[in-house]
Amino acid sequence: MADTNDKIILALIGAGARGTQLILSTQENCSGVEVKYVCDVDKGRGGRAISVLKKRQKKKPKYVEDMRHVYDDKDVNAVIIATPEHWHALATVWACQAGKDVYVEKNISLSISEGEKMIEAAKKYNRIIQCGTQNRSALYSFSARDYIQSGKLGKIVLVKTYCMLPGGSPWILKPNSEIPEGLNWDLWLGPASMVPYNVSRHKAWYDWWAYSGGQVLAGDASHVLDLARMVIGDPDFPNSVYCAGGRVLFDDNREVPDYQTITFDYGNFLMTCESSKYGNYLSKTSTEIRHGNLFPNWQLNSTRIEIYGTEAMMYLGRHGGGWQVIGNDSQVLDEEYGYFPDEAHQQNFLESVRTRKIPNGDIKQGHCSANLVHLANLSYRAGKKHLLFDGKKITNSEEANFLDNRIYREGYEIAEVINE
Repeated sequence: MADTNDKIILALIGAGARGTQLILSTQENCSGVEVKYVCDVDKGRGGRAISVLKKRQKKKPKYVEDMRHVYDDKDVNAVIIATPEHWHALATVWACQAGKDVYVEKNISLSISEGEKMIEAAKKYNRIIQCGTQNRSALYSFSARDYIQSGKLGKIVLVKTYCMLPGGSPWILKPNSEIPEGLNWDLWLGPASMVPYNVSRHKAWYDWWAYSGGQVLAGDASHVLDLARMVIGDPDFPNSVYCAGGRVLFDDNREVPDYQTITFDYGNFLMTCESSKYGNYLSKTSTEIRHGNLFPNWQLNSTRIEIYGTEAMMYLGRHGGGWQVIGNDSQVLDEEYGYFPDEAHQQNFLESVRTRKIPNGDIKQGHCSANLVHLANLSYRAGKKHLLFDGKKITNSEEANFLDNRIYREGYEIAEVINE
């Protein structure tokens, strides 16, 4: 445990673009931080982070290939995990067992049971886990939640979430090839099945069920779903889910669809999600809006949330964009600008490491939001079936439960019971 005045020793696990951004931002914007390790299975990555950190902190971080070397170092207080999704749960459990606090990127797990094991590990080892759901540290997210709780929208009956990204590119499956020099392919695969090296797996891992819940749904829409849950009071799990969709823009045999329409039934209200990748007329909230006093063009905003009450409705932006409440005759009743919350989320994590207070993006809520991604994908993969869920398992489809049951490679298992 780090004392409130102690320096926090950090390590980065996964030194890609997002991991590098996270560790550099955390070191720059959080006081009393030293980065001791940069870990990646590819020796070609991590150089920029190490170079910049060496200049800033006057101490060069060590490069390591295997995260277990980081976990063996008693000096390390916390780790930032920014690997592909298939590593998130195991890396988090190992970190907790080693006495490290964790910042883990979204989507935080690849199955329903993995999230449960992460919660179990956090409780058993008294660890802080901050999920990379930055909207939970945005001031405008708190005020949107307060506004809804005040009852001014009336009774909430429908929540529509959107992650409709501009169009992508066609995909051609490359042939298997030799493992690139400097890459530990065995470690990259980790808990996933051993397969020959293929650049289409390595560089497009989000298009394979073995490594991801999908670039759009798990990688981006997960933020929108999590923010929607937060502002309406964090309901636990839906009673049922139905997901339709497929490959629309390019029928190129990728496993993961590029369009999904999802309905979550919570009993007293519905939540929907439009997750897609087509249409260059759609756009995310711009940098100018995220860092300035502007609102998006809601109609064509890729990542908006629409919350419908019996008295009024709210538009809500993700990662900045703020919120506006609309009443009769399109009148704007209330509004608040919103700003990009990445730095605030990193600062909240380090504050929690020092004080042991529950972080804004705690693992329990991260698990509840990740389950929306898992349930939607299971509905789609089980034949676009309406699935019933009791909070632990799907009750009307053995196929869906089978698909959710990850088979871990020997040496990379998550134990049925988390223990020493």
